Amino acid sequence: MKSILISIRLICVAFFAIGLLASAASAQRIQFGDFAQLEAKAAEVVDVTLDEKMLQLASKFLSSKDPEQAKVKEIVAGLKGVYVKSFEFDKDGEYSKEDIDKLRAQVRGPGWSRIVGVTSRRAHGENVEVSIMTEGDRIIGLAVIAAEPRELTIINIVGLIDLDKIAALQGNFGIPRLDLEINRKSDKK
Repeated sequence: MKSILISIRLICVAFFAIGLLASAASAQRIQFGDFAQLEAKAAEVVDVTLDEKMLQLASKFLSSKDPEQAKVKEIVAGLKGVYVKSFEFDKDGEYSKEDIDKLRAQVRGPGWSRIVGVTSRRAHGENVEVSIMTEGDRIIGLAVIAAEPRELTIINIVGLIDLDKIAALQGNFGIPRLDLEINRKSDKK
């Protein structure tokens, strides 16, 4: 009887741990919501949904022998999903501030930190926010919300994100050279 109680407790602990892991993964993923009204107004819509299975399948086509492809393969190995939604409109004002506020509210929740905010008050200004979700010293989620008068783009990357590896890809695969420098603790000596 005692061993049955211990087994039941272990099973309960296991289900609890699985539940915590599942809720952490779902917290990284931004819920884009129902954009049917925006899709109807948009001149162009881009919708990318790459879950973990699709990312693994795509990485099989990358060569481990080619150094650049091997770097990409290594980055993709830690990802659980890449999600992009982008709308381009023929005229200004086709989306509302409330549409953006619903997205922003999600990346202001527990675990998320805003690391970049660009706000332009010019007539054709661009407003960009970049937020990361961390777990200890690891980045496990990234969200970008970019809003222009005629364009709205949301990018969400879920999974382990290594900024050193991403910075190493600059100038390759069409990724522009941004002169990103990652400050490491060992560099500060």
